Amino acid sequence: MSDARAYGDNLGSRFGLSNVPTIISRSIKRDDLAMTEIRSDNPEVAPSRSIPREAAYLVALQVRDFPNHLYWEDGKQFPICHLAAGQTVLYDLRRDPVVLLDKPFHSIHFYLPDSVLDKVAEEASAPRISELVYKPGQGYDDNTMFNLVSAARAAFEKPDEVPQLFVDHISLAIASHVAATYGGLSPGRHVAKGGLAPWQQRRALELLASRLDGGLELETVARECGLSKRHFCRAFRQSIGQSPHEWLQLRRVECAKGHLLDRSKSLAEIGVLSGFSDQSHFTRVFTQQVGTTPGLWRKNRCD
Repeated sequence: MSDARAYGDNLGSRFGLSNVPTIISRSIKRDDLAMTEIRSDNPEVAPSRSIPREAAYLVALQVRDFPNHLYWEDGKQFPICHLAAGQTVLYDLRRDPVVLLDKPFHSIHFYLPDSVLDKVAEEASAPRISELVYKPGQGYDDNTMFNLVSAARAAFEKPDEVPQLFVDHISLAIASHVAATYGGLSPGRHVAKGGLAPWQQRRALELLASRLDGGLELETVARECGLSKRHFCRAFRQSIGQSPHEWLQLRRVECAKGHLLDRSKSLAEIGVLSGFSDQSHFTRVFTQQVGTTPGLWRKNRCD
């Protein structure tokens, strides 16, 4: 694979940037998944430099608005679009994507090679994805992508505090979501032994973990697994041994334990960061699960 893969400083240099924040996952053997933060508050007005062609995509989440998006592929200009903060934009690196950098910009670019899409399809026992479907230069309102990348941004802000396992998990979740949403991934719609099939279990846990606050409706998760809400809940319990709500509560508590080791964070702040509605909710659930209050747990671990 070329050393000019489109992430990190290789990508940043195309926007006139250096030392750009980057996180890399190698959870799929011999393949990289990476996220690069691209930002400039005062760019030199010019087109972005061509990115070396390769069999890969960039899936970008806009962090700030980018009005009047002038965009070209293979030298052809496409209709001007207004990109809003929170929208997702796809770029095919086989097609020489170029954008006019004539205003401040800020986005997170997820590097996704075709080889990873092939492995996602293989694991799902689905046909190989020939290409991702998108309208060049257009932004998509993709709440799942927004939530997953937003969760991953913690790795940019405090890289030493974010476990590699978390980075790998989020990266695979993004790859699976892109494959399903823009690549038409259609896994076999069967449930193994009355529970969830392996691909359904992975997909469900990825989605639930992306919203520890429980804001993701079960109907949405069930639909992603090709099941009714009732069937999904029954199959989830059979496969995991817990209801989706019980699983979320345990994940919130584990998340809170990590934050409690940081003395600079208040209990109220930790409750919100871990997906609880308020400190009272946090204390009640934590005590039920752990057998002691968050404050006492912190005192016993940190003193």
